[in-house]
Parts: sequence; structure tokens; C-alpha cells
Amino acid sequence: MPYRVPFVDPRTHYQNLKTEIDEAIGSCLRQGDLIYRGQLREFEANFAAFVGTKYAVGLNSCYHALQFSLEAAGIGPGDEVITVAHTFVATVSAIVNVRATPVLVDVGEDHNMDPDSFEAAITPSTRAVMPVSLNGRVCKMDRIMEIANRHNLVVIEDSAQAIGASFNGQKAGSFGLTGCFSFYPFKLLGGFGDGGAITTNDPEVARMVGRLRYNGEDRETGEFHYHGQTALLDNVQAAVLDVKLRHLPDWIAHRRKIARLYSEALTGIDGLTLPPYDEPGYFDAFQNYVIRSPYRDKLRQHLKSDGIETLVSWPRPMWEHRALNLGRPNLPETEAICREVLSLPMSAETTTEHVEITVRSILDFFSSAPSLRADDDLVVTLSRSE
Repeated sequence: MPYRVPFVDPRTHYQNLKTEIDEAIGSCLRQGDLIYRGQLREFEANFAAFVGTKYAVGLNSCYHALQFSLEAAGIGPGDEVITVAHTFVATVSAIVNVRATPVLVDVGEDHNMDPDSFEAAITPSTRAVMPVSLNGRVCKMDRIMEIANRHNLVVIEDSAQAIGASFNGQKAGSFGLTGCFSFYPFKLLGGFGDGGAITTNDPEVARMVGRLRYNGEDRETGEFHYHGQTALLDNVQAAVLDVKLRHLPDWIAHRRKIARLYSEALTGIDGLTLPPYDEPGYFDAFQNYVIRSPYRDKLRQHLKSDGIETLVSWPRPMWEHRALNLGRPNLPETEAICREVLSLPMSAETTTEHVEITVRSILDFFSSAPSLRADDDLVVTLSRSE
């Protein structure tokens, strides 16, 4: 169905950049620059500079960034890697696919890794930690880095949702051995297909990942060093991403403005929890604006009936997908988040009018439709008594 307020608007996004993007793509095609050419290297240099690292290596997904980072760190059978369950499955799949053991810990109220839970999960077999900076907010990386350094653990940042976000003045993807990024079309910096990258200050890691992405081959010498994979970021995608990278600071500023408008209008509603905004030390990029409510499902239906598109990320805890063989961890905050989170419309194309329409609908739900919430009150009461 067409929405009055779309969650994202890729058509308008393209139209706003059409001249620049068409020229970038046309330049690649006119020159025949399709695979491993100058446009990729230019984007890698520019992206590394944006994040604040020495190197960036373009890949065809964030999943490959995660897996190759683990391989470059020497993580494999017998090793444990601590991460969170409130994330896309690729985070955990990368650990499983290098034949290491994922250890799932809970998140805090900011939806990011709880440092105390991380520290409590460390065993003699723990080799690495993979914090996930969700929704455009960087994890508490000071605590995580201190704990990891004290226990001699490798830190691999899953920064797929945190491009441009920072903590204590340092950007996501620049704390650990590597930062892992996604250029999926609806990310803050998205291509016209899938894509990803690692960032790192370690030249050996950059060199190894650069070879792994091209079937293990060193493109300069023709020597094969590993059994790698086909996971290179295409030149055309790199050219498009380089165009968009120039606009990224303005898009983040716009998202922060939209987030502020939401927060100012929705603060103080009973039964509605808002994301933090402008806390000391944090510069949030707002990949998503995520609210929480025990009445989430009925609220979402109400918004849909008003023509407002929303998103629920991971309505079931990851371990409930039994085929993944993740056991039954006791992660109460993760379970609560899965029941309660709802992402409101948020993109570079979200307008103040979109915010006003969305806010009016939410206020209407909470002020004049208490009967819609009655069943949810019962469900919440029962779930908390179990």
C-alpha cells in the first residue's frame, strides 16, 4: 500500500542526487572501470579518512567484513567470541562460519552491549568480543575496550548501523582491530545493492582482507595466499558511495534534527520510551529512531491505518530460530526489546511534515484510544508473571 509517510524513500533519494550519481556511474561505464579500478581505491581512501583510520577495504557485504575480520585475527575452532543477540543474524553467522563459538550476552537500555554482561561472560576460551553499535549510537567503547585490553581480547566492531556516529569524539569503526560497515541501500550510507567495508589501522589486516575478498589473490603480484572468497565491492558501487559520502555529514545533521523533533513532541507519554538524545559523550547518527512500548503491535497497526510506515527489527529473539542452534540464553532485556521496539520513519528524505503526521497519530493512540491497548495490558501482565 502507498504510505503518506514512508519509512524510507529511495525514489526521492535518487532524484535528489540524480545528476551526480548518473555522472559517477556513466564515468565508470564510459571508461570500462568495473572491477578493482581507481574509483574503488578513491572511495576506500575517502572512507578511511571519514572514519579516522589508516585503511579501508571495500567488500560486498558487512557479513564478509565480519568474517574476514575474524579470520584476520586468527579466530577459529575452539575460540569463543562474545557478542549480543539483539542484532542481525549475520553478526553471529560470521562467528559460526569461522567455526568459533558465539557467546551471547544481554544489552542495556540503549540496545547496545552491556559491558558488565560482557565481562561476566569471559572464560579462558574467549578470544574476541564483537560489540554491535545499533541504531546510530556507539557502544560504551571506553568500558568495552578497557575490559578487552585487560583480558587480551580482540575487538571487532560491528558498526553496520553507526556510520558517522561517535563516542567521546572518536567515530564508530576506529576503536577495535577492525570496524565493519554495511552499505545496504537503506543504511545511512547506502549503495544501489549490497556492499560493505572494514576499517583498520593494521596494515597486515588490511592486506589480508584485501586478498581474501579476491579469492585469496594479491592483485599486484598474482600470487594466491589463501583460499578466499569472491567478495569485492564493485567499482560502480564504490563510485556511487563516494558521491554519497560527500553528503553524509549533512544527512546525519538532518537525521539529528528529525530525532530532536520526535523527542520534543513525544517526551512524557506514559507507556512510551524514547531513545536517548544528546547525552554527554555521544554523537548519535540516528540510523533508526527507535521507540519502545508494551503496546507496540497495536500502536504499529494504528500508525499503518494512518498511512505511516514503520519497522520492527527482529520481533523474535535470535535463539528462537531453532535451526540456528544457539541454545536458550537468559537475556531478559533482549527479550523485552524484541516485544516492544518500533522504528519510526527516519531518512534523509523524512520531512518535518512527516514528523508532524507521525506525532499526531501517536498522540491520538495514547490519548484517545485506550481500548486499543487493553489486550496488550493483559499480555504484558501475564508475561511478567511467568
